[in-house]
Amino acid sequence: MKARRLSLLLSFCMAGMLSAQEYQVPVSEVHEKVAGGVFAPTWESLKTYEVPEWFRNAKFGIWAHWGPQCVEGSGDWMARSLYIEGTREYKHHVEHYGHPSEVGFKDILPLFKAGKWNPDSLVAFYKQIGAQYFFALGNHHDNFDLWDSRYQRWNSVNIGPKKDILAGWAEAARKQGLPFGISFHADHAWSWYEPSQRYDREGPKMGVPYDGTLTKADGVGKWWEGYDPQELYAQNHPLSQGSWANGMIHRQWAWGNGVALPTQEYCTNFYDRTLDAINRYNPDLIYFDVTGVPFYPISDAGLKIAAHFYNHNMAIHKGDLRAVMFGKILTEEQRDALVWDVEKGAPNRIMEEPWQSCSCIGGWHYNTGIYERNRYKSAADVVKLLVDIVSKNGNLLLSVPLRADGTFDEKEEAILKAFGAWMTVNKESIIDTRPWKVFGEGPIAEADIQINAQGFNEGAYTKATAQEIRFTQRGKFLYATALSWPEGKQVLIKSLSQDNPLHPGKIRRVELLGYGKVSFSRTADGLLINLPDKQVNDIAPVFKIR
Repeated sequence: MKARRLSLLLSFCMAGMLSAQEYQVPVSEVHEKVAGGVFAPTWESLKTYEVPEWFRNAKFGIWAHWGPQCVEGSGDWMARSLYIEGTREYKHHVEHYGHPSEVGFKDILPLFKAGKWNPDSLVAFYKQIGAQYFFALGNHHDNFDLWDSRYQRWNSVNIGPKKDILAGWAEAARKQGLPFGISFHADHAWSWYEPSQRYDREGPKMGVPYDGTLTKADGVGKWWEGYDPQELYAQNHPLSQGSWANGMIHRQWAWGNGVALPTQEYCTNFYDRTLDAINRYNPDLIYFDVTGVPFYPISDAGLKIAAHFYNHNMAIHKGDLRAVMFGKILTEEQRDALVWDVEKGAPNRIMEEPWQSCSCIGGWHYNTGIYERNRYKSAADVVKLLVDIVSKNGNLLLSVPLRADGTFDEKEEAILKAFGAWMTVNKESIIDTRPWKVFGEGPIAEADIQINAQGFNEGAYTKATAQEIRFTQRGKFLYATALSWPEGKQVLIKSLSQDNPLHPGKIRRVELLGYGKVSFSRTADGLLINLPDKQVNDIAPVFKIR
């Protein structure tokens, strides 16, 4: 145990700061108890957490954000949107599967077969192209558990693949020596599925309720006989304020602004399921698509999960804390307790503590429209994001959408192979590095690019030209990456100009990774590097400076 953590905990205990806060919906520990250890389920205790060195070094992970919402190929949140009359997802579902009063998302679950899923080959490939850790989806907002869940009968062993998906991913990751992560999103099913309580407001099915309020008794004689749809949809409650306004869910994401208050049973069920997965699969990382921690501030569920995760992880690693838990839109206090996750974006400065950006090549769930319209990120886009993020002390977690059968398509494969080729040559400028004195230079680096909510500003960074330079360092070497190839035969790095206080010493040697030594001159304008006649890759040059 580190001295800082111990001294802080002792001071908190002496001051009585670990006393329980009153919550509107406290969870029960009847089934799953918080593991004892260093951490208690309070922010005061959790903020003694320190990010493990392995995560600081890793820089790049891959995420299989994959589940039954990939079946229809209509993209992310389809299990909500199929209940929103007039949407593209609704129209697709009605045309190909049936009306949501007759065929709801529960009826899509058996179609999720994962027939070509090979976790060993997938994770091996991800490691080959540079991944240093691997994430799997445990459940999404659709509330379907992708493991042999003790507390959710709607799971992948009982329905659909008839396989323990998390067990397969965990085993594959450990064969490759990769830290394993699980993402949990089902805490928001309560409000996320509310459109399933609706009905069409026009057309031949006008006024006919969708299937969101069905009960176990309604399943007699159906394929789902014996299963309670409310254990999936969780809609045996009044609608949240303004629920028919489709965007209201975003204002209510942090359990305020008129959201229907979840019950203790519901919050405890999510808590139990999450601890069940942690205890079974021993993940090194867990991710929540939430503000802070799950159900905060109305419940202690998220704080108890965090304390359990850290204590459990320390126990299985004999006192060495390897755990990393992510949250979004964190306060300064919360950033001491968790690792900050930025969705599809980045801050425009070096962060003191490690953080992560999560992004995806296409949509979060597989979307045939993105495939058909060639709307995937290019390998160059991914490199731009990665290099910029790492220069600011961050990691990139990249989702690769899989089809329902468990495979990625040939366009994704080409992108990943091109990215992997770049990483093979240039990863020394990424893995195990630290930020330099400044993260970069160029018009984007100098602009005040604000984060929107939990992120959503990455589009500014994928537009970067060769004027954008990003820096990392390791040992006696400084790495400078131009975020694309210049049109001419030279690169100018202004931050390394003659007598620049950022680097007043001499520059003895410059190498272009993948090529070798290149000539340079240092003037009052900057370090002017001469490029070889032929590009060494199709994405971005990386210079190793001594």
